[in-house]
Amino acid sequence: MSSGSTELAWFKSSYSGSQGDDCVEVAIAEQAVHVRDSKDATLPAFTVANEGWSRFVRFASER
Repeated sequence: MSSGSTELAWFKSSYSGSQGDDCVEVAIAEQAVHVRDSKDATLPAFTVANEGWSRFVRFASER
């Protein structure tokens, strides 16, 4: 994943576990959302288009 010349601002998801074991971080960019495992930020992140991320959040919030 390349963030171009702009550094991504990562933050821990409010849905991550409170014990520090299920940690997901996201970084919101202009055209996409980047997702990574905060326990090992050296692993590759994945990127999803904003619309796909919105659908995922709506689905997750219904659970």
